[in-house]
Amino acid sequence: MKIRKDDTVLVIAGKDKGKKGKVRFAHPRKQEIIVEGVNFIKKHSKARGAARQAGIIDLEAPLHVSNVMLLCDKCSKPGRIGFQKLEDGRRVRFCRACREVID
Repeated sequence: MKIRKDDTVLVIAGKDKGKKGKVRFAHPRKQEIIVEGVNFIKKHSKARGAARQAGIIDLEAPLHVSNVMLLCDKCSKPGRIGFQKLEDGRRVRFCRACREVID
């Protein structure tokens, strides 16, 4: 998966299309991410003693990775991501638009 935690992404599909946010959690096996301030759902919760209050809670739901694009720090555009090996043997991500290393 090319998108990781703490990356800034742009939503390109769905009800929140056009919104930007920071990735809070990434689930590589499910190909899902949770982005701050994007894709809110309402969950009805039952009271569990004094620990949790009953009511309707707004939660951020996961998005599929194909519905977001990574925003490059250098060119500040959403773009595709590639991988390349450096001379020292490290495998890093790079922006295909401006060819700058992201990691």
